[in-house]
Amino acid sequence: METPAPRPSRARFSLGRWLLPVYSALALIFLLVPIVYTFVFSFNDSLKSNISWRGFTLDKWTNVCAAQGVCEAFGNSILIGVIATLAATTLGTAIAIALVRYRFRFRTGVNLLLFLPMATPEVVLGAGLAAEFLGLGADMGLVTIILAHTMFCISFVVVTVKARVTSLDPALEEAGRDLYASPGQVFWRITFPLLLPGIVAAALLSFALSFDDFIITNFNSGTTDTFPKFIYVSAARGVPAEANVIASAVFILAIVLVLAQQISAAARRKRLAKVQ
Repeated sequence: METPAPRPSRARFSLGRWLLPVYSALALIFLLVPIVYTFVFSFNDSLKSNISWRGFTLDKWTNVCAAQGVCEAFGNSILIGVIATLAATTLGTAIAIALVRYRFRFRTGVNLLLFLPMATPEVVLGAGLAAEFLGLGADMGLVTIILAHTMFCISFVVVTVKARVTSLDPALEEAGRDLYASPGQVFWRITFPLLLPGIVAAALLSFALSFDDFIITNFNSGTTDTFPKFIYVSAARGVPAEANVIASAVFILAIVLVLAQQISAAARRKRLAKVQ
């Protein structure tokens, strides 16, 4: 007796198959809307307000500093970010190496204290730092902002570099010592190059946190303006198109750097594959 041939099954609609892609697309659109808005309104032919579209122009890109205070605020943010990043990266790298490589009293307590700035709400941290500076009689300005940013960036640097130090193979440093290298030579020729990717990642994270910070800066800046503070004050009447130009340029620069790094890494992998 012949068995009937199975009927071709129709493709069934699967909710689970489409749910994740649709959700991912909606989330991506939601995240990109403010960026697209910022980029588009950087070409707006605005006067005092930049809330409604008045027409396309390139004048805002060719004359970025036309809006009063925007370039000064941006320059302050760059200066604060660079100095705070250098200080936090230097101190954080040394602390990370000490925590991983050495045993000392209160080591566990130091590990715990380093996580406190990351876990403390920024409004509490900013208010506490402001109270300390005022208690010491310090004038609020660039110096207090740099000190505050350095303090909370150190924790992120330590966590990032510490993970890199933990993953290092001690045999590589021992090989250098076996070849009669001094401790300084071992560090600069072996340890430091191996730590460099983690240090660079920590520095980039530190700079991004410093450049983007508003709450802690607002408590400890006095009359000094930074780019986030300028945006906050200007938001009530519409962020000037010149500020949108700077924000768009920073975003484009970040994308270019990421793409350059990815292309460089891909080219490096191809060269290694050919050698092997």
